[in-house]
Amino acid sequence: MALMKLVKILLPLRDNRGRKFPRALYAEVNDQLIERFGGLTAYARSPAHGLWQSAGATKRDDMIILEVMAKTFHRGWWGKYRRALEKKFRQDEIVVRAQDISRV
Repeated sequence: MALMKLVKILLPLRDNRGRKFPRALYAEVNDQLIERFGGLTAYARSPAHGLWQSAGATKRDDMIILEVMAKTFHRGWWGKYRRALEKKFRQDEIVVRAQDISRV
C-alpha cells in the first residue's frame, strides 16, 4: 500500500450576490490541477450545500468539490494556490483540506 494525500477543494457555485460563476473558471482550475497532479475527481452534478453561522444568521453556499491525490503535500504551494482561488472566486475563504489515504 502506498500512503498518499487526498486533497479536497470546495468551490462555490455563486458569488456573494448570487450570480453563477462562468464554467470557464472551473475549466481553468480543472486544467491546472490535472496538469499538476495528473487527474482529478469533480463532484459537480449535485452541488454540496455548506451551512455556517455569521452575524447571528445561518448562511448557505452551494459548491462543487474537487479532489486530487498527491504523493506528497506541499503546504506552501497549497496555501498560495488557495489564496489565488480566493481571489479568482472573490471569496473570503476557500476550504482546502488534506487527509492521508492508502492506495491499495
